[in-house]
Amino acid sequence: MIFRLFALTIILSVTLLNANEFGFRKYAHVKTFYKSNYTQAIEIANKYKLPVAAILAIAGLESGYGRGYVAKITGNILSLGAFKGDKELSSLYLPYSKSEKKVIFDPSEIKKHSKNDLVWKQRPKSLKRDYRPAPYAGTSKNLELLSHNNRLQHLAHKACFNDFATRWIVDSSKVKVFKDARVWLNRLVAKHGAKVLSSKEVNLKFISMIGGHPHSFNYRKTWPKKAKQIMQKVGLVELINDIKYKKMTFDKAWSNK
Repeated sequence: MIFRLFALTIILSVTLLNANEFGFRKYAHVKTFYKSNYTQAIEIANKYKLPVAAILAIAGLESGYGRGYVAKITGNILSLGAFKGDKELSSLYLPYSKSEKKVIFDPSEIKKHSKNDLVWKQRPKSLKRDYRPAPYAGTSKNLELLSHNNRLQHLAHKACFNDFATRWIVDSSKVKVFKDARVWLNRLVAKHGAKVLSSKEVNLKFISMIGGHPHSFNYRKTWPKKAKQIMQKVGLVELINDIKYKKMTFDKAWSNK
């Protein structure tokens, strides 16, 4: 009897440990974000030899899993700064909903709130690239466009991933950490093959290389920790490997904890 109780305790402990390992998968908005973005992220990462789990973790962090108002308006889920000639999101006068605790930009949503619930404020001009199509990119018009058009949202997110791969993490970058990361990845792939990019160690190191210090993707020391936490709590390495190498559907891979 004592042995059975001990064995049951061990089983329950392991079950709880496994459940907590990918604890962020319990959130519907997290699943929705990654289900909407994994295909284009994998496509771009495969093409340009990048660690896709790390990129998806960064996208989740920078965009608030796609719920941040700048990301929702512009499609810029990686919070990429605009290059010369790119359209930037203009300064916007938008309300903050006290009840929902978020900035609202869709006119149809604004109408649903009482005046007492809204706090209007002039938002500063964003230095991030606006991926909405012409003639809306860089303007205050049709801010809700991507929220109501899945095709355009998909294209905007893919363009954002593509910019990260072709304009940021490149060996011609003037930013040393980006150039060093690209050179390091090239050497790894040349030596071990592209599958090395699917390892947890490579994804973790990539995050550490490009952020958390001056003149990097994000200078805050807490930034790499947050990105790594998302990667591990969502189980992004395992998710992508289940999809790529075990040929699982997204839903099956997501439930494979």
